[in-house]
Amino acid sequence: MGGRAQRYIGVAERRVRLGLRQRLTGQARAGTPEEVAGSLVALHGTDPAAVYLAVGARLADPARTVAETGRALYDDRSLVRMHGMRHTVFVFPTALTAVVHASTGLAVAARERAALLKAMAAAGAPDAAWLKEVEDSALAALARRGQATAAELAQDEPRLREQFVYAAGRSYEGLHTVSTRLLKVLGVEGKVVRGRPLGSWTSSQFRWAVAPEHPELDPAQAQAELLRLWLAACGPATEADLKWWTGWRVTDVRRALAAIGAQPVSLDEGTGYVTDGDVDEVAAPGEPWAALLPALDPTAMGWQQRDWYLAPQLRPRLFDRSGNVGPTVWWNGRVVGGWAQRPDGEIVWRILDEDEVGREALAAIEKEAERLSGWVGTTRITPRFRTPLEKELAAGQDV
Repeated sequence: MGGRAQRYIGVAERRVRLGLRQRLTGQARAGTPEEVAGSLVALHGTDPAAVYLAVGARLADPARTVAETGRALYDDRSLVRMHGMRHTVFVFPTALTAVVHASTGLAVAARERAALLKAMAAAGAPDAAWLKEVEDSALAALARRGQATAAELAQDEPRLREQFVYAAGRSYEGLHTVSTRLLKVLGVEGKVVRGRPLGSWTSSQFRWAVAPEHPELDPAQAQAELLRLWLAACGPATEADLKWWTGWRVTDVRRALAAIGAQPVSLDEGTGYVTDGDVDEVAAPGEPWAALLPALDPTAMGWQQRDWYLAPQLRPRLFDRSGNVGPTVWWNGRVVGGWAQRPDGEIVWRILDEDEVGREALAAIEKEAERLSGWVGTTRITPRFRTPLEKELAAGQDV
């Protein structure tokens, strides 16, 4: 920056950027699920229902959430559910498949395949050549079927039913099926993706599909592109944030920052980064905003250092023991509470940070709860990872 002092970006402006770029203010809401995913880069896909809830919170017309998200994922396949950063399942725009695979998948995939072959060898199971035959046969069968469950694929390739003992003699010894382990490896390798669910949009059971074709990119260039996209959506962010979100080594993060010409700025946590040309102040929207975001929402999980939007004293109630965030209530760029759905379908919420919430906020939050209830309807939603406050609210415990 030619020796000039870094511009300071404070908490208030970071919250403004969050609301606008994460599609949470009224004026910034999207028209399609593709616009939502494109703006956020990635939606957490471990819990299928959370994908739909994250989209619905950001659509101008949430009544279209279920139909439009299903269309994008399973008909048009303009969105794809696949492994990505930190060996986690995400939903990405299909156009990003090559970038995600080259930037984050290759290294993880090599480790996963090696681990599978080592476990099979230790159990006296067939070797790598046998596994490659089964893999090729299974992929051919999947291409013929279009989408299929593991059980359906095993009808075409019976060797997928072969079992082997994993970690014999250890406390975690278990009997593994080749199909389960192999399909997971193929998913990390970018050869297969998760397809249409077996039940409703909330179902965790799914079919597999052949991954969309994509070019093989240079890993360093792919890392630079992924980081550029993420900083445009989430910047400013610290080096620690970037390392955590991507799962890369710090040397990879620094190389990618240099490659895109990222500009340093001053944050309360220290030095942060924005994309080239994104240093100037961002004007606040005309109206404050409220949101009810689902468990594992990409905004709540977007940064490792979260004090600027989530007070530390709120975390024990809103996160599980593994660090997964539950459903959150937002007011004007910060988390102020949590919500849940009771067995009768009612959406209920509780404010944990009452000092930050006045009459205007309460009215806006109630309006968002009604908006959510309106499109979810009779569908029952239980987060895959339960958190203390969510469990209390779902059970009808009043404080």
